[in-house]
Amino acid sequence: MKGFLSFVRKEFRHIFRDKRTILIVLVMPVVQIILFGFAISTEVYDARVDIVGNWSDPSVRRIAGRIEQNHYLRVVSVYETVADVPERFRKGLTDVAVCFERDFDARLRHEGRAEVRLLSDASDPNTAQMIVNYVNGVLTDAQSDLLLKDRPEPASEASFPYVQYMYNPSVLSAYNFVPGVMGLILMLVCSMMTAISIVREKEYGTMELLLVSPVRPMSVIVSKAVPYLVLSVVNLLTILLLARWVLDVPMRGSLLLLLLVSVLFILASLGLGLLISVIASTQKTALLISGMGLTMPTMIFSGIIFPCESMPVILQYFSDIIPAKWYIIIVKKVMIEGVGFGYICQEFLVLLAMTVCLLSVSIGLFRKRL
Repeated sequence: MKGFLSFVRKEFRHIFRDKRTILIVLVMPVVQIILFGFAISTEVYDARVDIVGNWSDPSVRRIAGRIEQNHYLRVVSVYETVADVPERFRKGLTDVAVCFERDFDARLRHEGRAEVRLLSDASDPNTAQMIVNYVNGVLTDAQSDLLLKDRPEPASEASFPYVQYMYNPSVLSAYNFVPGVMGLILMLVCSMMTAISIVREKEYGTMELLLVSPVRPMSVIVSKAVPYLVLSVVNLLTILLLARWVLDVPMRGSLLLLLLVSVLFILASLGLGLLISVIASTQKTALLISGMGLTMPTMIFSGIIFPCESMPVILQYFSDIIPAKWYIIIVKKVMIEGVGFGYICQEFLVLLAMTVCLLSVSIGLFRKRL
């Protein structure tokens, strides 16, 4: 028994001496439960709502007040014409527009029925359906209260809002997961495989032989990254073909613009791969860093599955440093909404800055570590 206990003590000493084991056994579960508890949520908070109608109409103002009181919704703008709605969707200024017909209050009081139309940006169908459900609940309760207030016996016909999902009328989930899968695949193929290929040379001791060859050291690194750049472009074209001809996801915008942004994102991913190759000394370490440091944050914080808007503010700021988030936003706007460069300029500049920063830091650190 004494020998058994000595082996147990010895194993505990090995665990506590190894910082990586402590991180995996004790720190990782705490980080995961915090991230999953706060970041993973299907609810959408602070959804932006536009009111389209006559603001002098008392019923319109009352219903807008009800929407504002709902903690899931926020009224951001009021205007009178539906023609402004598509432009606000393309600029990303609103999530849903509540459109009231002319003389809404008079028709609701005298006829017991008035038309309300909801226009929602369904380029992200899951979020769009959730927001529409929130607004529908508020509208149903508000109209019922208004009818009961003015009529002892309200009309038998219920006044349900007419819902129109823009850019994705059938609310197909493929419109959401295709851009997400594009970002995830390009990120993993470029960064993970580039890091592993370079670390493999370091682990086997052949990197020194490559560096003393007549080829310049930076050319060696670039030569190892180029094949994954080519394979990523092939993957991109394959995904686009499958999305268009198998999943019926439209290509409403410029294919050339989409390819340009994709190449920029691939370069950012290559920069991440170089950075991992600097940190890691073995292939197992590179795989662990890629899995924990890239796959999980990309899945959780890029908006592929869970809306970033529903996360706590500090996690929303953290999601802003994930390159895949900005790439997925651009892909949705170009593919689904069909916008031009002017509507993705901000996201493009953020992705460009990240790419330049990652490549500069990674190449600089790599040269120092050689």
